[in-house]
Amino acid sequence: MKQAKGYFGRRKNVWTVAKNAVEKAMLYAYRDRKNKKRNFRALWITRINAGARMHGMSYSQFMGRVKANGIELNRKVLADLAMNHPEAFKAVVDKVK
Repeated sequence: MKQAKGYFGRRKNVWTVAKNAVEKAMLYAYRDRKNKKRNFRALWITRINAGARMHGMSYSQFMGRVKANGIELNRKVLADLAMNHPEAFKAVVDKVK
């Protein structure tokens, strides 16, 4: 019942309804912790692709060359560079070209 605090209607104060609502909420929470990772990776890839295309490369070409040159920046960092520090991202692109 403590976990159902804040729910609407009978979901907050009728035991069986609250139990079912909390169980369903736990399933959604578990599932969406996995989906969150998936969604962020897709967002990072989109941002890296946009930044790479501004410099005449596709995402796959860029990432292939990043790995081949031994640059150990992950997608999260590369996406941040592409969004917030375009001059630093351009330096990475120039390094891999």
